[in-house]
Amino acid sequence: GLRRLRTGERSRSPALHAAGKHVLTDVWTSGGVLVGGREMGGAGTQSIRIGLAFQNPTMLPWLTIRENVMMPLKIVRPFRQDYAKKKRGEFAERAEALLAQVGLRGFGDRRPWQLSGGMLQRASLCRALIHDPQLLLLDEPFGALDQFTREELWETMQQLWTTRRPTVLLVTHDLRESAYLANRICVMSARPGRILEDRTVPFERPRTLAMSYAPEFSALVQRLRMRIAEARLDGEVFVEDAYARVVRHHDATRGVDEGATHRTDPRGELDAFRDAAGVGDAPEA
Repeated sequence: GLRRLRTGERSRSPALHAAGKHVLTDVWTSGGVLVGGREMGGAGTQSIRIGLAFQNPTMLPWLTIRENVMMPLKIVRPFRQDYAKKKRGEFAERAEALLAQVGLRGFGDRRPWQLSGGMLQRASLCRALIHDPQLLLLDEPFGALDQFTREELWETMQQLWTTRRPTVLLVTHDLRESAYLANRICVMSARPGRILEDRTVPFERPRTLAMSYAPEFSALVQRLRMRIAEARLDGEVFVEDAYARVVRHHDATRGVDEGATHRTDPRGELDAFRDAAGVGDAPEA
C-alpha cells in the first residue's frame, strides 16, 4: 500500500470507481499517521500541519475571499493565538501575496459568488497553503473544472509547489494530470482498495503543457490506463466466478438440478452482483 511518502514528494492516486481514494485522504487526516516521526494532526506542539483542498472550494459566502483564505490562521496553532492582532496586518499581507501568486491580485475584497469556479479553486489552494503546511492533501481539486481551466491550474499548482515544497498527496481520475504534476503515481484497484502500480515519473521540471503531448508522456499515460483496464477485467473475472459459486451453492441447498433453467434473467442477477461488489462500473481515469 501507500505507506510512505518522502519529504517534498508529490504523489498522485488515480484509481477505479469505489476504490477508497477519498477515504485515503480521510485516513491521512485522522490519528495513527506519522509524518517525519510525528503524529499528524496531534495536539502537541510538534504535530504536523496539514492543508486541505477539495473538489468543491467550500468558501464561506459571508466572508470576503481574503477572509476565507485567512481562515486556517484563525484555527491552526501557532497562528490562531495572534490572529486578532495580525489579521489586518501581517496575515492580510500573507493572504494577498498568495492571491497575487495565483493570479487573483485585487480580488481579496470580493465575495465568493463574484468569482468563477476556476478563480474559487485558486483561492482554495491559497487557503490550503497559507499556514505553511508540511503536508498538502488534495482530493480532486480540479475535477469539476473545464479542461482549459484545469490545465492552467496544473501550472499554478506546479509553481506553488516549486516555491513552497510541501509533501503533496493528490487524488485524481485524470492520468494526464498525474503525469504532469507528480513525482510518483500510485494506481488503486476497486474494492478492496489496493495499490496496483507504484511508478516514478521521470520527466524533468518545470513541466509544460507541450510536454504532455510528447510520445514518452503519452506512453506513460497509456501504460497506466491499460493497467486500470486490466484491473477491471480481473475484477470482472473474479466476480463472475464468485457469482457462479454462489449460484451453485444456492441451487444445491434448494435441490435444483445443475442444468435447470429456473432463472428468467441470469445476466440481470449477475449485473446486480457485480454492482454490489463494486466492479460493475467502467474505470475512471
